[in-house]
Amino acid sequence: MFSLNKWRIFVFRYGHRPDRDKRITTHVFLVSRAFGAHGAFYSGQRDEKVETSIRKVVNLWGGQFTVEYVEDWIETIEEWKRRGGEVIHLTMYGLPLNEVIQKIRDSGKDKLIVVGGVKVPKILYEIADWNVSITLQPHSEVGALSVFLHELYMGRELNKEFENAKIKIIPQAKGKMVIRT
Repeated sequence: MFSLNKWRIFVFRYGHRPDRDKRITTHVFLVSRAFGAHGAFYSGQRDEKVETSIRKVVNLWGGQFTVEYVEDWIETIEEWKRRGGEVIHLTMYGLPLNEVIQKIRDSGKDKLIVVGGVKVPKILYEIADWNVSITLQPHSEVGALSVFLHELYMGRELNKEFENAKIKIIPQAKGKMVIRT
């Protein structure tokens, strides 16, 4: 039976630029957490405000999600692979998601999902185990990541419970109900 805990999933945000990307990078991390990833790495320029923002979300909303800045992104990816994980690069130039998602699920390997910020160098396409397209059109890395994780988990991430949450939403047809624990 498939579960959210079949593999360890981390997301890698390549090439963060604080002046241009702070909201997008934050959204990449929020989607990563909400859709079942265990944590995230990022390269480019270090942005402690993004890190602090995500730590606050985890503290209030629960879960075990981590964010780590890395200077040497190639070494981080190569180390992931040396430890037996696979690298999935989300790009509009890759193989269509619907053609490869089952093979990715079946691999049983921990997954590092890479989304770009700045123009991605050719080496990333070469060292990735999978270059996967969500569509063959320009689109957002946040949108691509959410679609990919949703397909990877076959929708089961939508019912994920976050342990140690201080805030929980009670679903409502109308209005808002939030409880604080």
